[in-house]
Amino acid sequence: MKKIVLALAGTALLVAAAVGYTVSARHDADATPAAQLTLSPGQLLFRDTATGRVGAVPLGRPDEKPQLSGLKCDRFAVAKQTAVCLAVQPGTLPAVTDVLVLDDHLAVRHTETLPGTPSRARVSPDGKRVYWTLFVTGDSYAQTGFSTRAGLYEVDSGRLVKTIEELPVFVGDKRYFAADVNYWGITFASDGNRFYATLGSRGKTYLVEADYKRYRGKTVRENVECPSLSPDATRVAFKKKVSDGSWRLSVLDLRTMKETELAEQKSVDDQALWQDDHTVLYGLDNAVWAVPADGSGAPRKLVDGAASPAVTG
Repeated sequence: MKKIVLALAGTALLVAAAVGYTVSARHDADATPAAQLTLSPGQLLFRDTATGRVGAVPLGRPDEKPQLSGLKCDRFAVAKQTAVCLAVQPGTLPAVTDVLVLDDHLAVRHTETLPGTPSRARVSPDGKRVYWTLFVTGDSYAQTGFSTRAGLYEVDSGRLVKTIEELPVFVGDKRYFAADVNYWGITFASDGNRFYATLGSRGKTYLVEADYKRYRGKTVRENVECPSLSPDATRVAFKKKVSDGSWRLSVLDLRTMKETELAEQKSVDDQALWQDDHTVLYGLDNAVWAVPADGSGAPRKLVDGAASPAVTG
């Protein structure tokens, strides 16, 4: 059944950016020799916005000159010895994205080709699952024609879940049903089973906590988008909508439900990444930034001309 698209004002800028991407995911050479990057510990990896290539700097010395690989992506993420690269195929209409599962030398070990343009990408902390969000067209009767499709791939078993939109979700004791349900921004706990995602429906967004083995979830809180679970699994970094087209980067304590706004006061339209239990990374204004996770301090620019940060442990 075709869905009525959720009015995703909270993702309008992402849609525009995703539609404009034209780089492909492949190893290639240009005027600058490509570095042989690996997923060795202590690196900050990112997407170089000028070339689309995956780059790296030492996490402790982000001001060093970056090394750029030959791998081009629109979204990139790593955990353990697994990486994922999302890249829209050039010239395809409607858009088609390659989801490349990579090993610790950034060599392709598996590829899925799916409809849509890249929005979000993550790898579970154990490196056993990769997951993504794509913008898709043709799923609705709305004039915009956009909706989201979040899916995942099990690295060990090869199981593909093209979309989690059939996930049973409960609000209180009642299962939630709506024609316009969309999911985006998946984030897993270290056990590879508990995960969180955003559910959008009827003009609202909800944080959903779900059990992967039981394949069911429940709503936890309203106005939570693009969740990112902390390494200690006690908090979620997220973007909170404050007005149309504007979001505040915040952290939610999952035990107390206390919400803390972070020191970054500009609108952040990104799925934040935890560098560790104390620091949150994100992309903003064509750069990768860091900010304390407790609301103190001030934003610190790490790498210019960069987006889609990823950290090797």
